[in-house]
Amino acid sequence: MKINRKVDYAVRVLLALAKRPASSRLSSYEIQAQMLIPRPFLQRIIADLSHVELLHTFPGPNGGLELGRLPDEINLRQVWEAIEGPLVLSDCLVAPGDCPLSGACPVRCRWSRLQAVMLKELEGITLADLAEDAAAIAAHQAEAVKI
Repeated sequence: MKINRKVDYAVRVLLALAKRPASSRLSSYEIQAQMLIPRPFLQRIIADLSHVELLHTFPGPNGGLELGRLPDEINLRQVWEAIEGPLVLSDCLVAPGDCPLSGACPVRCRWSRLQAVMLKELEGITLADLAEDAAAIAAHQAEAVKI
């Protein structure tokens, strides 16, 4: 299991906006340059994120992209699911009756527990957390340059 590029880029798009003051807008070109996202990916990601209202798009010369909610109201699970749909480790967790071993499977309960842990962790990481981490890293790098 691995986080694909589209999910990673979606987090980057939202992070670029979360690092800015509330209700700030950035153009897709600014986000593309700042977060090093290929243009074809960016357009699809913007469409996916705006479809679930994690970001809003505004056309025109004063337009751009803006977060759909406050950074502390958007977590990584929401971003994942906006791009990939529900995070499911095994098909048996979606349709347990489809598995011939479902009633006596020792693995299903482990997959279920592992999935619950992953979802809880993803829900516990917000864009506000990531923006705070980015600011701390930038401050540390600026301090290192001074030395």
